[in-house]
Amino acid sequence: MTTDWPDIRVEIPPWAAELVARYPGPLDDATAMGVALALARGVMERGEGGPFGAVVVDAAGNLVAPGMNRVLAAGQSWAHAEMVALAVAQRRLGGHDLAVAPGAPLTLVTSGEPCAMCLGAIPWSGVARVVAGAREVDITTTGFDEGDKPAGGLEALTRRGIEIRRDVRRAEAARLLADYAAAGGTLY
Repeated sequence: MTTDWPDIRVEIPPWAAELVARYPGPLDDATAMGVALALARGVMERGEGGPFGAVVVDAAGNLVAPGMNRVLAAGQSWAHAEMVALAVAQRRLGGHDLAVAPGAPLTLVTSGEPCAMCLGAIPWSGVARVVAGAREVDITTTGFDEGDKPAGGLEALTRRGIEIRRDVRRAEAARLLADYAAAGGTLY
Protein backbone atom coordinates (compact mmCIF):
# COMPACT_ATOMS: atom_id res chain seq x y z
CA MET A 1 0.00 0.00 0.00
CA THR A 2 1.32 3.41 -0.91
CA THR A 3 1.78 6.12 1.69
CA ASP A 4 2.78 8.74 -0.83
CA TRP A 5 -0.53 10.60 -0.91
CA PRO A 6 -0.90 13.77 -2.92
CA ASP A 7 -1.57 17.10 -1.27
CA ILE A 8 -5.10 18.33 -1.79
CA ARG A 9 -4.97 21.95 -2.84
CA VAL A 10 -7.38 24.44 -4.25
CA GLU A 11 -5.68 27.65 -5.28
CA ILE A 12 -7.20 31.11 -5.24
CA PRO A 13 -6.01 32.49 -8.59
CA PRO A 14 -4.14 35.80 -8.71
CA TRP A 15 -6.90 37.44 -10.73
CA ALA A 16 -9.34 36.79 -7.87
CA ALA A 17 -7.05 38.38 -5.30
CA GLU A 18 -6.75 41.45 -7.50
CA LEU A 19 -10.53 41.60 -7.94
CA VAL A 20 -11.40 41.43 -4.23
CA ALA A 21 -8.75 44.03 -3.40
CA ARG A 22 -10.95 46.55 -5.23
CA TYR A 23 -13.64 46.11 -2.55
CA PRO A 24 -12.13 47.30 0.75
CA GLY A 25 -15.50 47.43 2.53
CA PRO A 26 -17.56 47.75 4.43
CA LEU A 27 -19.88 45.85 2.10
CA ASP A 28 -23.65 45.66 2.27
CA ASP A 29 -25.41 42.54 0.95
CA ALA A 30 -25.87 43.91 -2.58
CA THR A 31 -22.23 45.01 -2.88
CA ALA A 32 -20.95 41.72 -1.45
CA MET A 33 -23.13 39.94 -4.00
CA GLY A 34 -21.50 42.09 -6.67
CA VAL A 35 -18.12 40.70 -5.59
CA ALA A 36 -19.47 37.12 -5.67
CA LEU A 37 -20.89 37.72 -9.15
CA ALA A 38 -17.61 39.23 -10.36
CA LEU A 39 -15.80 36.12 -9.10
CA ALA A 40 -18.35 33.92 -10.89
CA ARG A 41 -17.91 35.90 -14.09
CA GLY A 42 -14.11 35.60 -13.80
CA VAL A 43 -14.27 31.82 -13.45
CA MET A 44 -16.68 31.57 -16.35
CA GLU A 45 -14.65 33.78 -18.68
CA ARG A 46 -11.44 31.86 -17.94
CA GLY A 47 -13.00 28.40 -18.36
CA GLU A 48 -11.99 27.46 -14.80
CA GLY A 49 -15.35 26.13 -13.63
CA GLY A 50 -19.03 26.87 -13.40
CA PRO A 51 -20.22 30.47 -13.00
CA PHE A 52 -20.45 30.49 -9.22
CA GLY A 53 -18.85 32.86 -6.74
CA ALA A 54 -19.11 33.42 -3.00
CA VAL A 55 -17.64 35.58 -0.27
CA VAL A 56 -17.63 35.46 3.50
CA VAL A 57 -18.21 38.83 5.16
CA ASP A 58 -17.83 39.71 8.84
CA ALA A 59 -20.31 41.57 11.03
CA ALA A 60 -18.78 44.93 10.09
CA GLY A 61 -19.10 44.18 6.36
CA ASN A 62 -15.43 43.42 5.77
CA LEU A 63 -14.61 40.80 3.18
CA VAL A 64 -13.03 37.86 5.01
CA ALA A 65 -12.69 35.32 2.21
CA PRO A 66 -13.38 34.91 -1.49
CA GLY A 67 -14.58 31.72 -3.07
CA MET A 68 -15.13 30.73 -6.63
CA ASN A 69 -15.94 27.49 -8.36
CA ARG A 70 -12.67 25.57 -8.80
CA VAL A 71 -14.14 22.20 -9.82
CA LEU A 72 -12.61 22.15 -13.30
CA ALA A 73 -9.44 24.08 -12.46
CA ALA A 74 -8.56 21.88 -9.46
CA GLY A 75 -10.16 18.64 -10.65
CA GLN A 76 -12.01 18.44 -7.33
CA SER A 77 -15.76 17.78 -7.30
CA TRP A 78 -16.15 19.41 -3.87
CA ALA A 79 -14.50 22.71 -4.89
CA HIS A 80 -17.73 24.72 -5.16
CA ALA A 81 -17.61 28.45 -4.53
CA GLU A 82 -19.26 28.18 -1.10
CA MET A 83 -16.95 25.38 0.04
CA VAL A 84 -13.88 27.33 -1.09
CA ALA A 85 -15.04 30.55 0.60
CA LEU A 86 -15.78 28.73 3.86
CA ALA A 87 -12.44 26.89 3.77
CA VAL A 88 -10.51 30.12 3.11
CA ALA A 89 -12.38 31.88 5.93
CA GLN A 90 -11.72 29.03 8.35
CA ARG A 91 -8.05 28.94 7.48
CA ARG A 92 -7.68 32.70 7.58
CA LEU A 93 -9.53 33.08 10.91
CA GLY A 94 -7.81 30.10 12.50
CA GLY A 95 -10.49 27.52 13.12
CA HIS A 96 -13.29 25.34 11.85
CA ASP A 97 -16.07 27.10 13.78
CA LEU A 98 -16.78 30.49 12.25
CA ALA A 99 -19.41 31.16 14.92
CA VAL A 100 -16.61 31.98 17.36
CA ALA A 101 -14.18 33.51 14.87
CA PRO A 102 -13.03 37.12 15.03
CA GLY A 103 -15.63 39.37 13.42
CA ALA A 104 -18.53 36.96 14.00
CA PRO A 105 -21.34 36.67 13.20
CA LEU A 106 -20.28 35.95 9.64
CA THR A 107 -22.31 35.89 6.43
CA LEU A 108 -21.87 33.65 3.40
CA VAL A 109 -22.88 35.51 0.24
CA THR A 110 -23.29 33.19 -2.73
CA SER A 111 -24.21 33.84 -6.34
CA GLY A 112 -26.68 30.95 -6.30
CA GLU A 113 -28.61 28.95 -3.76
CA PRO A 114 -26.33 26.24 -2.37
CA CYS A 115 -26.41 22.72 -3.79
CA ALA A 116 -26.99 19.69 -1.55
CA MET A 117 -23.29 19.42 -0.61
CA CYS A 118 -22.86 23.09 0.23
CA LEU A 119 -26.20 23.22 2.01
CA GLY A 120 -24.99 20.36 4.21
CA ALA A 121 -21.71 22.11 5.06
CA ILE A 122 -23.19 25.48 6.00
CA PRO A 123 -24.54 24.59 9.47
CA TRP A 124 -21.19 23.11 10.54
CA SER A 125 -19.25 26.11 9.24
CA GLY A 126 -20.68 28.43 11.87
CA VAL A 127 -21.92 31.20 9.58
CA ALA A 128 -24.97 33.05 10.91
CA ARG A 129 -26.45 34.22 7.60
CA VAL A 130 -26.66 33.11 3.98
CA VAL A 131 -27.38 35.60 1.21
CA ALA A 132 -28.19 34.01 -2.16
CA GLY A 133 -28.59 35.42 -5.66
CA ALA A 134 -29.95 32.94 -8.20
CA ARG A 135 -32.66 30.51 -7.14
CA GLU A 136 -32.40 26.74 -7.48
CA VAL A 137 -34.74 26.85 -10.47
CA ASP A 138 -32.36 29.25 -12.26
CA ILE A 139 -29.48 26.85 -11.64
CA THR A 140 -31.26 23.63 -12.64
CA THR A 141 -32.78 25.26 -15.72
CA THR A 142 -29.22 25.89 -16.84
CA GLY A 143 -28.50 22.18 -16.47
CA PHE A 144 -26.49 21.96 -13.24
CA ASP A 145 -27.29 19.08 -10.86
CA GLU A 146 -28.11 20.46 -7.40
CA GLY A 147 -28.31 17.03 -5.76
CA ASP A 148 -30.91 15.75 -3.33
CA LYS A 149 -31.53 18.52 -0.84
CA PRO A 150 -33.35 18.08 2.45
CA ALA A 151 -37.01 18.98 2.58
CA GLY A 152 -37.35 22.74 2.63
CA GLY A 153 -34.03 23.30 0.87
CA LEU A 154 -32.44 26.59 1.85
CA GLU A 155 -35.19 27.29 4.38
CA ALA A 156 -34.05 24.19 6.31
CA LEU A 157 -31.14 26.30 7.59
CA THR A 158 -33.52 28.52 9.52
CA ARG A 159 -34.27 25.57 11.83
CA ARG A 160 -30.59 25.74 12.75
CA GLY A 161 -30.80 29.47 13.50
CA ILE A 162 -29.22 30.60 10.23
CA GLU A 163 -30.81 33.66 8.68
CA ILE A 164 -31.59 33.46 4.94
CA ARG A 165 -31.88 36.28 2.44
CA ARG A 166 -32.76 35.35 -1.15
CA ASP A 167 -32.94 37.01 -4.55
CA VAL A 168 -30.17 39.56 -4.02
CA ARG A 169 -29.28 40.58 -7.58
CA ARG A 170 -31.07 37.45 -8.79
CA ALA A 171 -31.57 38.63 -12.38
CA GLU A 172 -27.85 39.28 -12.81
CA ALA A 173 -26.93 35.93 -11.25
CA ALA A 174 -29.43 34.07 -13.45
CA ARG A 175 -28.10 35.85 -16.54
CA LEU A 176 -24.56 34.61 -15.78
CA LEU A 177 -25.86 31.05 -15.59
CA ALA A 178 -27.73 31.41 -18.88
CA ASP A 179 -24.67 32.94 -20.56
CA TYR A 180 -22.51 30.06 -19.34
CA ALA A 181 -24.92 27.47 -20.73
CA ALA A 182 -25.29 29.34 -24.04
CA ALA A 183 -21.50 29.41 -24.40
CA GLY A 184 -21.39 25.61 -24.02
CA GLY A 185 -19.83 25.58 -20.54
CA THR A 186 -19.33 22.22 -18.85
CA LEU A 187 -22.34 21.30 -16.72
CA TYR A 188 -21.97 19.02 -13.73
